[in-house]
Amino acid sequence: MQVSPEPEIRDGPAPTNQQSTRAAVFWGVVVGGIQAASPLAVWWLTPATVYALGLVLIVAVYIGFAVADGRKQIIAVECCVAATFVVLAAAAVTGPAWLLVLGYAGHGVKDLWQHRRRYVTQTRWWPPFCLVVDWIVALVIALEIAAGVHLHQ
Repeated sequence: MQVSPEPEIRDGPAPTNQQSTRAAVFWGVVVGGIQAASPLAVWWLTPATVYALGLVLIVAVYIGFAVADGRKQIIAVECCVAATFVVLAAAAVTGPAWLLVLGYAGHGVKDLWQHRRRYVTQTRWWPPFCLVVDWIVALVIALEIAAGVHLHQ
């Protein structure tokens, strides 16, 4: 006679997709606010440089997800997409600050597409989180530019 393994006991019900998305959005707001304020913590670099480094960090995460997914095509596509955002971020260090807005907003659009398509496996919660982070930072940078803040000084 074969004994089936005991079911896993949890402290509560498993989160639903809606709960998971709500939590991802909440934490996206928190992290987005922190990232938008990050130039204050790294005062010795220009805000444009700090925001550009943040964008590069965000896109690097997707390479990790692609490697974890394991499909060669996904890895290749994510590396190419990441390279595009790295070039955009590098250009924004000395170029128009609007390139940062374009980079963050564009990455948010990529997050939205990825969430809808489930392009990379095991990332259900990440795209909504990252989309909120990206769009909050893009909005803050756009507001800073509109207010006359010089991100290159």
